[in-house]
Amino acid sequence: MTYHALSLARNGFDVTFAGFYESEPHKKLLNHERVQIQPISEYRPPNVIPKTFQYIIKVIFQAVQLFYMLLKIDPLSFIILQNPPGLPCIAVTWLFCMIRKSLFIIDWHNYGYSVMGLKHGLKHPIVHIAKWYEKVFGQLSNYNFCVTKAMKDDLLVNWNISASTLYDKPASVFQETPLELQHKLFIKLAEVYEPFKAQTKSETYEKTAFTELNMENGMVMYNEERPALLISSTSWTEDEDFSVLLNSLKEYDKFIRNGFKLPSLVCVITGKGPLKEYYSQIIREMQLSNIQICTPWLEAEDYPVLLGSADLGVCLHKSSSGLDLPMKVVDMFGCCLPVCAISFKCLNELVKHEENGLIFEDAIELAEQLKVIFTDFKSKSSKLKQFRQNLRDSKQMRWDESWDQTVLPVIREHCNR
Repeated sequence: MTYHALSLARNGFDVTFAGFYESEPHKKLLNHERVQIQPISEYRPPNVIPKTFQYIIKVIFQAVQLFYMLLKIDPLSFIILQNPPGLPCIAVTWLFCMIRKSLFIIDWHNYGYSVMGLKHGLKHPIVHIAKWYEKVFGQLSNYNFCVTKAMKDDLLVNWNISASTLYDKPASVFQETPLELQHKLFIKLAEVYEPFKAQTKSETYEKTAFTELNMENGMVMYNEERPALLISSTSWTEDEDFSVLLNSLKEYDKFIRNGFKLPSLVCVITGKGPLKEYYSQIIREMQLSNIQICTPWLEAEDYPVLLGSADLGVCLHKSSSGLDLPMKVVDMFGCCLPVCAISFKCLNELVKHEENGLIFEDAIELAEQLKVIFTDFKSKSSKLKQFRQNLRDSKQMRWDESWDQTVLPVIREHCNR
């Protein structure tokens, strides 16, 4: 939705960007003269209230809050709503658009009821109600976009909703990171996170675990014995089982202890969410000889720089509906970062096995893939280098170009009426 807002502003529209202000948006959004940010506070009912009543109270509170917020904004030509979350947003936004005669657009990234089903099970009454609500009110939108061809077909066949496919694409900030900028980021991270710190000190070199700056001539080089840098980003929710990655790292550590010539690893799992402390405790108790793991929350500007500095990305996202694609992989590909991704239906619309990465089923298969990928990973003929070159050669379409082709004509047609 940040990308939608910036694309609209880039094309001369005044934008009000509304959402939960749990983390600070990118500075480009904060500083844009055409964008106003309208934060929405998230209400959390007391835990002493039964779960069902908590949902009811929360929905009522958010519905009133959202409608009141929309009434305060200057007249709107159109509203773009991301789903999920759609309860109560879809119904409230549709009602407001009916009253104000605004165009109502939904950008379908998944089904909200399927996300709820991860926690409660798909047979739970509240999940059935959510599915009915999403289907009925979703059909009342004026226009729809969705993130995969599989979802487009499903919306039409099962929901009677016609949509255009708008694939998530990387923004221009997601690029391969120059070595000098990598070093600056590693120096910054080394102040806080042990895995980025150099093992030795030097009077003539400024060192990190990965890079070293020659203080005399200003040149930056990789350390000869640097570890491989693996990154996985997450919202720490039920649709990502990080025990798969952690178990694969245990197997990788065994490979090295059993005599395989593999590099040590630094594994960065970036993000925050409800399950972070649960997994952080498991990570603290892991005893690994050749792997260091850290779980930072990065500033918005640092995240693409770190992706562009990594050797491999790992995606544990398993779509609750089987119809959406992980944005984290889109960003990684924007940085020409090869990926190992856990398999689910329609993933092949994004990850091409043995072309831009690998697809795995479980921890054992992922461990084997890590062993293959990181064997001679510094060599120009390594599988990792081949994947990266394939990503470079693919000349991926960026978000701005995709948005201008797919969304802008719909907006302009409505505004010209």
